[in-house]
Amino acid sequence: MTQEKERNGLDNYAFALEGRFCDLPDTGEQLNSSLDEDSNKLAYCVTDVPPWYLCILLGIQHCLTAFGGIIAIPLILSQGLCLQHDGLTQSHLISTIFFVSGICTLLQVTFGIRLPILQGGTFTLLAPSMAMLSMPEWTCPAWTQNATLVNTSSTDFTEVWQSRMRALQGSIMVGSLFQVFVGFSGLIGLFMRFIGPLTIAPTISLIGLSLFDSAGSSAGNHWGISVMTTALIILFSQYLRHISMPFPTYNKDKKLHTSRVYVFQILPVLLGITLSWLICFILTIYNVLPTEPDQYGYLARTDLKGDVMGQAPWFTFPYPGQWGLPTVSLAGVVGILAGVISSMIESVGDYHACARLSGAPPPPKHAINRGIGIEGLGCLLAGAWGTGNGTTSYSENVGALGITKVGSRMVIVASGVLMVVMGVLGKVGAIFTTIPSPVIGGMFMVMFGVICAAGVSNLQYADMNSSRNIFIFGFSMFSGLVIPNWILKNPDAIATGVVELDQMLQVLLTTSMFVGGFFGFIFDNTIPGSKHERGILAWNKAHEDDTSNTLESGEVYNLPFGISSYLPSSSWLQYIPFCPPGASTSLDGCVAQANSLEPKQPLGHPEPAQIIVGVGL
Repeated sequence: MTQEKERNGLDNYAFALEGRFCDLPDTGEQLNSSLDEDSNKLAYCVTDVPPWYLCILLGIQHCLTAFGGIIAIPLILSQGLCLQHDGLTQSHLISTIFFVSGICTLLQVTFGIRLPILQGGTFTLLAPSMAMLSMPEWTCPAWTQNATLVNTSSTDFTEVWQSRMRALQGSIMVGSLFQVFVGFSGLIGLFMRFIGPLTIAPTISLIGLSLFDSAGSSAGNHWGISVMTTALIILFSQYLRHISMPFPTYNKDKKLHTSRVYVFQILPVLLGITLSWLICFILTIYNVLPTEPDQYGYLARTDLKGDVMGQAPWFTFPYPGQWGLPTVSLAGVVGILAGVISSMIESVGDYHACARLSGAPPPPKHAINRGIGIEGLGCLLAGAWGTGNGTTSYSENVGALGITKVGSRMVIVASGVLMVVMGVLGKVGAIFTTIPSPVIGGMFMVMFGVICAAGVSNLQYADMNSSRNIFIFGFSMFSGLVIPNWILKNPDAIATGVVELDQMLQVLLTTSMFVGGFFGFIFDNTIPGSKHERGILAWNKAHEDDTSNTLESGEVYNLPFGISSYLPSSSWLQYIPFCPPGASTSLDGCVAQANSLEPKQPLGHPEPAQIIVGVGL
C-alpha cells in the first residue's frame, strides 16, 4: 500500500477519490507524463472489504453493466425455441439465467479463480445452440410464428418449446463435463500451447458476425427506433464518456458538496436502452405507433406482451429440471464442445486482465485450473436449471474495474447475491420482456459489432505484414461465412447414411465460429512460420507471470476459509493441478488473511460517499 496522498483534481475515471490507494501491478510501460500520478491507484484492492452499503451499491452497478449481455441471450434463444409470442415464459428464462449467473459468480469468487470477476451467459454457446435449433427436426412449426394462433397455455405449445429446451439442456450438460475435466486436470495449459491469435481472432469475430441475422431481424421491425437506440449508445459510450456530471454528495469533512461522476462512461448501454424504451412507451400511450399487427412499426409498441407484468408472480424459484428431464443428442454435444473451447480460451485472457486491474499478482496455474473447472461446473448448473446457455467470465465487468478503481472481490460477491435475488423476483424478469424488439435490435448492432472487433483485436500480437498470416485469417473468416450459409440453404446436402453423423456435421458446419476456428487452428499449426510471426511470443508475453506482485499470491488465490492451512504439507499436493502448492508452509504467517471473505476494513480508506454517488442512480 502507498501512503496517503491528496488529490489535486480529477483523472479520466468515473470517480474522484481521496485517501489511500493500492498500486496496480507495474506493466513496465512508460506512462504519459500528462496523466495524473495517482491514475494507476486503486481505492480498494482485491482482498479489501469496503463497507457493506458500498458493496451493495457497487454490486448493483456491476449487475447493470452485465444486464445487456445477460438478457440478450434468452431473448435471442426465444426465436429458436418458438417463444417469440410467449412473454411470460421469456420472463421465466430471464429469471432463471439471473439466478444461475448469481450462483456461478459466488462459486467463482469463493472457490474458483478468486478474482473480482462476474459470471453470466456466454455468446460462444449461443452460436452452436442456434445452429442445433435450426436443424430440420427442430424447426419451429408455422403456427408458432403467428401470435393469433398461439395459445401459450396449451399442452401442444408447451411441448413444442420444452422439447427443444430439454435437448439443449442435455447437450450443454454433457459438453460442460469436458470443461470441468480440462480445468481440474490442468490440461488448459496444453490447449493454450497450440492456440494462438490466428485461431482466436476468427473464432471470436465470427460469433458476432454469425448473429447479424438476429440483429437485422429485430432492428428491421422499426429502423427509426433501432437507429435511435444505436445512436444513443454510441453517443454515451464514445462521445460523452469523458464528460462528468455533478451530483450532490455529503460527507463529514466537506459536508454537502458536489462530486463529478462519469456516468456516461459507466452505464452507456443501460442509459441508451432506457431512454429508447421510455420513448417507445410514450409513443405507445398516445398511439403514435401503429395499432394494427400488419402495419410496419407495430412491433415497436411496449404493450405487445399483454399483461405479462400482471401474470408474472412476485416470487419464482428456479430449480433443476423445471422444464423436464434433459435429453442428449450427439450433434448437440459436439457443437457445444466447440463453444466450450472458445469460452475457455477467452476466460484465460479475462483472468489476467482482471488480476492487473484489481491489484492482484498474475494468477498462478492452480488458480487458472480452478477457475476453468468452476466455469465448467457453472455450465453444468446452467444446463440443469434450463437457461438454454452456459456461463463464462464477463469482460465488460473486468473493464468496469478500471473505471471505478474498486477491485474488491466482496463487491462481486454482492453482485452475485443481487443476481440471485433478481432471479427469485419474477416481476424483474417480466419487466425486461416488455422491451420492444427494435430497441433490442439497436443494442445488438453495437454489442455484436464490439464482439467482432474484440476478436480482430487479437491480431495485434501477430505480424500482419506476413502474407502467411493474411492468408490464414482471411481464408478462415471467409470460410466461416460461406460454408454455414451454404449448408443452411442446402440442408439435405449432407447424407452419409448415418443419421447421427449427419446431425453432427450439420451442427458443426452451420456454426461459423467452429468453421473459422478450425481452419485457423489447422493452418496456423501446419503452415511453416516462426513463433514471432505467428504472434505466439507476444501472446505469451502478454499473459505470462511476472514478479511485480503487490499482494502475496497465497493471500489472493489460495482456498477460502483457511482450507489451505488444513491441507497436509506432503509433496504429493504438487501433482494436484488445482491445489495451491506448499499450502501449509506458505500460510504460516497469513492464515487470517487467506480467509478474505471475512469482513475487514483497512485503515485509511477514503470516505465512501464519493464512490456511492456514481452508483446510486
